[in-house]
Amino acid sequence: MRSALILLLCVLGAALWSAALANHANVPEECCFTFNTRKIPREFIREYEMTRSDCPKRGVILVTKRSNRFCANPGDPWIEKIMKYIDESQF
Repeated sequence: MRSALILLLCVLGAALWSAALANHANVPEECCFTFNTRKIPREFIREYEMTRSDCPKRGVILVTKRSNRFCANPGDPWIEKIMKYIDESQF
């Protein structure tokens, strides 16, 4: 009887541990669900990051010089110009 209780506790502990590990699975840290439509001046943008491919929407995260983060549509012409400017200024 005692060994069955110990076995049950071990199985329960393993199940809880695996559930806790699953919460730290390989999921994207940031995804864009809505896009900022207000134009941000290029001189305010420090860098940009593309969202991961496993996000539901493809997006770009603009990082300002004050470390504010905004999601934007990478297909918008003004975003494409900002990304091109940043890429060219890094060389």
